[in-house]
Amino acid sequence: MKYLYTLLSFLLLGGGLFARQPLNRYIDANRIYLDSRHGLGGELDWRMMKAGDVDEQAEKISRTTYDDSRWLPAIVPGTVLNSLVHNGVYPEPYYGINNKLEKGIIPDISKVGRDFYTYWFRTDFDIPANYKDKVIWLQVDGINYRAEVWVNGNLLSTINGMFKQDFINITEYACIGESNALAIKVYPVDMPGTTASKWWGAPGEFRNGGDGNIGLNTTMLMSVGWDFTFLDGIRDRNTGIWRSISLYATGGAIVRHPFVKSELSVPGYDVARETVSVEVTNPSTLTASVNCVVSGEIVGEGIKFSKNVTLFRGETQEVVFTPEEYPQLVIQNPRLWWPLFKGKPELYELKLNVAIDGMVCDSVKTRFGIREIVSNQDTPDRSRQFYVNGKKIFVRGTNWIPEAMLRMSDERTYAELRYTKQSGINLIRFWGGGIAESDYFYQLCDEMGFLVWQEFWMTGDTKHPHDKSVYLGNMESTVKRIRNHPSLAYYVSSNESTEMPGAEALINRIDGTRGYQMQSECCGVHDGSPYKQVNPMQHYENTASERGSRIDGFNPEYGAPTLPLAETLREMMDEKDLWPINKEVWDYHDGGGFHLMSTMYKELTDKYGQSSTIDEFATKGQFVGAMNSKSIWECWNYNKYGFGDRYASGLLFWYHQCPVPQVAGRMWDYTLEPTASLYHTQNALEPLHPQFDYLKNTVSVYNDYYQSFKGYKVLAEVYDIKSRKVWQKSAVVDIPEDGVVNDVFKIDFPEELSQVHFIKLRLLDDKGKQVGSNFYWRSRDKYEGAKTLTGPATSGFESIDQLPEVKLSAKYKTRTENGSYFIDVELKNASRNIAFFTQIQFLGADNKPVRPSFYTDNFFSLLPGESYKITIDTSINKISENSLVIKGWNVKEQRFKLK
Repeated sequence: MKYLYTLLSFLLLGGGLFARQPLNRYIDANRIYLDSRHGLGGELDWRMMKAGDVDEQAEKISRTTYDDSRWLPAIVPGTVLNSLVHNGVYPEPYYGINNKLEKGIIPDISKVGRDFYTYWFRTDFDIPANYKDKVIWLQVDGINYRAEVWVNGNLLSTINGMFKQDFINITEYACIGESNALAIKVYPVDMPGTTASKWWGAPGEFRNGGDGNIGLNTTMLMSVGWDFTFLDGIRDRNTGIWRSISLYATGGAIVRHPFVKSELSVPGYDVARETVSVEVTNPSTLTASVNCVVSGEIVGEGIKFSKNVTLFRGETQEVVFTPEEYPQLVIQNPRLWWPLFKGKPELYELKLNVAIDGMVCDSVKTRFGIREIVSNQDTPDRSRQFYVNGKKIFVRGTNWIPEAMLRMSDERTYAELRYTKQSGINLIRFWGGGIAESDYFYQLCDEMGFLVWQEFWMTGDTKHPHDKSVYLGNMESTVKRIRNHPSLAYYVSSNESTEMPGAEALINRIDGTRGYQMQSECCGVHDGSPYKQVNPMQHYENTASERGSRIDGFNPEYGAPTLPLAETLREMMDEKDLWPINKEVWDYHDGGGFHLMSTMYKELTDKYGQSSTIDEFATKGQFVGAMNSKSIWECWNYNKYGFGDRYASGLLFWYHQCPVPQVAGRMWDYTLEPTASLYHTQNALEPLHPQFDYLKNTVSVYNDYYQSFKGYKVLAEVYDIKSRKVWQKSAVVDIPEDGVVNDVFKIDFPEELSQVHFIKLRLLDDKGKQVGSNFYWRSRDKYEGAKTLTGPATSGFESIDQLPEVKLSAKYKTRTENGSYFIDVELKNASRNIAFFTQIQFLGADNKPVRPSFYTDNFFSLLPGESYKITIDTSINKISENSLVIKGWNVKEQRFKLK
């Protein structure tokens, strides 16, 4: 449990994990962040106290003379509960069943009332002397849920809604060159909701969202409880200052919310017409009017433009520069932004400023991408099909669930998106019960080539916001913040529900460049499932969902969990609860047993033989997760654009990463330790990919590039349990652009083949170079139908322990590059036996995995005589005293002390 606390303090409260600091906030360098020492690398001492325990008036609390020494240290950005746990008032909610409502360890807002989690936060901060004679702004990026913002004894703003940015003019009340006091009274959501079952909704529906009342607020709906976190939710409903507060200064005019609209010529996409707009404000309440010049530049392109503007006091104007007025905004042969595997995600930079009498008062910069993203329903079954720059894109995407207690940092964001890119995902859906992600998140999506599907805080499991103006105000603030990102591809009002009246009109008024649909399951996007573990043979048979066919059209939610590694399991509960499995604790960390981890997943794992320890069980659990993940993606590959038995245009895996420590892990677990599913998904989503069908026994070849390939060779080999090659076949294929060659040939398994055997596939280019590969394990068991746990991908693997032990030859070297440490590892299997499920681990001096560390591959198998190279990019800043471990199912463990 101690290690979990240490991990949380680093990963979730902003500890310095990255020696190279991958952060690159695209902001004004002159901005001063007012984050706490306990927050995201801040320097201020924030303190907090329950509002009911403070006797003094707000005017006194918000002055520098106020004595807050008896208040608790506070985490900003963070939440009330984050800070209470940090101060030891309550134990870590994520450990064991500390958070379980029935235990009564941490008070729930539905039981103790809103006042219990209504808190004052305060700090003192200095305003630099060079802010003199300037307009001073306090920018508040996000508070949940309502807030009063006081500066030096003055109430300057009230904030409503979780996703509203506020820009507060504090000039008149600021003390230049002196200490200033900032006090914020934070109120929880108006209607916290309870975990009671809804009296309304679909019969038999799982009780996500509790009684549904959380939806009356414009907030993070999942905080009341969901099957992918804890069904009884987060005790304070994430009340707090959950995003940064910053300070900056301007002159007598300001510019905000720049926006670039690109119109590409069709069909050539070789001419881009850019329309640039920005909001310009005269913040003065005294000066009658100001004459100013608004100027812009697309950096590095030789494109400049300007316009004279007159503003009366307090006025805001939207200043627009069109290509009709400014022909220089027509760009010939623009560098287009493309998603992953489709081309480079090219970006441009726009700078804008406003000047009075030749003196620059304020400036803003943003990046944008030139691309066209559209969609339609011109498919055989009227399912939605997306296009980028005139070309179809097969969506192999995911659903994004935020960290449940908002314990977020840029370091964590970077790690999770880097893993996402490694997996081959090309679209991220921000599910409607979550949040609008950070600017840094979108920045990385732009740079890494992800498409983003943005939903807005309403679900079919909960009611809708009662205050329309708060909801639409939060939506407007969010859209203006994110609309320049080329990764942003699509707007959706809700998850499985309807829309707020006026939402579509608002989005079209302030953006109008993206597609929109009312909710996640309409307009050619059908409903999801499965969500739980199933027999992987059902993916090939397309019976994984009781609702009917799901591997067709566009499916927004289809997936399966993977058990975390034993090291992670030990960090979320006591050893006595790990083995034998304590169903109460395991099910609590599985959303009430929703994903069947203590039942069906255990049964599937037992198909590899009964386990005697949690370590053995967790190792075999990786086999199950890897098999299920790969089979899902490869079944969708097979049916791309109707190349297979159906027309499939997109899959959004449900879901991507873990919002809490849970036994139902994903491609990586909550601690940022990858499971085998990451690497087997990476393999399934490689852009040129040979694959095997467990139902048809056929070999196919998938291509995700906008390029065709001729004269390629696909080779299949079958090995028995003694690692003898017993069958092989090859064929030459011509692979169509962005297409699939299905059922190139069938594998005829010999009749006397061992119960467990292995398949190796290779794809060679026209010069004989390997460009894709795959490895499978298979049993001789017959598939007996969807209601069984039988079949060649599922059962009969008990004899896999007959594989003889293998010792791999291992060499490594360490190097540094831009302040980051790399370990290059070369393995060779010089034995006569397959090295099955080989794993490399980089361990710290405490013998714990170093997280996050980025392995180019892991959980792979090596044939006799085969060599393999892996690189580890690690976040640690001292590589000596650490260890490199090589191990595997039948691989003799070797440990190397690094130098």
